[in-house]
Amino acid sequence: MIQMESQPTVDRGLANTLAAESRMCFIDGQKGVLEYVGIDIDALARNSTFEETVFLLWNERLPRREELESFVDRVREEYDLPDGLWQLIERVPRTATPMHALRSLVSSLALFDPEADDPSEEANERKSIRLLARVPAVIANFDRHRKGLPFMRPSPDQDIATSFLTMLNGQPPTTAMARAMDVCLILHAEHGFNASTFAAMVTISTLSDMYSAITTAIGTLKGPLHGGANEEVMHMLREIGTLDRVEPWVRDRLARKDRIMGFGHRVYRTTDPRATYLKTFAKQIAEDTGNQDLYAMSRRIEEIMHEAVGAKGIHPNVDFYSATTYHSLGLELDLFTPIFAMARVAGWAGHCIEYLKDNKLMRPGCLYTGPHAVQYVPLDRR
Repeated sequence: MIQMESQPTVDRGLANTLAAESRMCFIDGQKGVLEYVGIDIDALARNSTFEETVFLLWNERLPRREELESFVDRVREEYDLPDGLWQLIERVPRTATPMHALRSLVSSLALFDPEADDPSEEANERKSIRLLARVPAVIANFDRHRKGLPFMRPSPDQDIATSFLTMLNGQPPTTAMARAMDVCLILHAEHGFNASTFAAMVTISTLSDMYSAITTAIGTLKGPLHGGANEEVMHMLREIGTLDRVEPWVRDRLARKDRIMGFGHRVYRTTDPRATYLKTFAKQIAEDTGNQDLYAMSRRIEEIMHEAVGAKGIHPNVDFYSATTYHSLGLELDLFTPIFAMARVAGWAGHCIEYLKDNKLMRPGCLYTGPHAVQYVPLDRR
């Protein structure tokens, strides 16, 4: 490492380090507050749409009606994939996992964009719109490809949530299902300098391109300590199996000090504000789709955990009830994290554009703890 004049303090995980400033997202982990540009997440989930939320994040204000209509039109104009990308999807092994496929295919989108290396703010905005618009088609049609189904092109007459579910399932979703997906996209759109956002910002700070930054973020999101957590929640629910097994299963894990997936958060010491409304929505969509038993299991787990560890600040996070919601929507388990990525493109791109306005290469120090003045020993004397 480079020797610094003053000895830095090691902050493992960077939990107490401020790397930059942002106007996009405010989090108060003690009080359970999450705001997008000052607007409470619950208000957005109940009243907004994903497209309007993205406009808010990227423009730091809510749009007027004509502005929203124009923004939606710009996004829908970019829904379809380049011909070469459709061909690449066909060549991806059907045994590939969706996150590996998504990471590779998003990176490949740069090959078909003549503005890929244009660093201007205007070009970065256009590339962000293309990524927002095209990632749903990439995810849905890779899933169709691996199942041996014909590709389905996105419809410019549908919003992102409806278009995605239509491509995925081959038919339009019900109004309730489309709204459930839209709410999940809003809740996952942004969350400050989380691991994947920070990774994207490190990449863009080198003045690399937007596709590289988003690809970096997807690779980071893939980890089970980040985006992969909602898949682990569903694995847990499947392992428990029935409502009568919930209590002995959870208490056994707690006695062994095993982690209960979907509980606790790096930031929040109270209930994740994204989980508050999602719990209500998960209940409704579970009832609508005949998954009441799954929701009942989730509620019972929450009750036991509240009694056992609630006082320690361990509460449900957004992954806990998003798993129930995604399952009720009929989504494959390994699509949970790609859908997270589909939503988070909004936050990743927004932070990259914001950071570039006053860019500085991110280059943290590292405290060296090894030896000094070690003599080199020739190979024949070792």
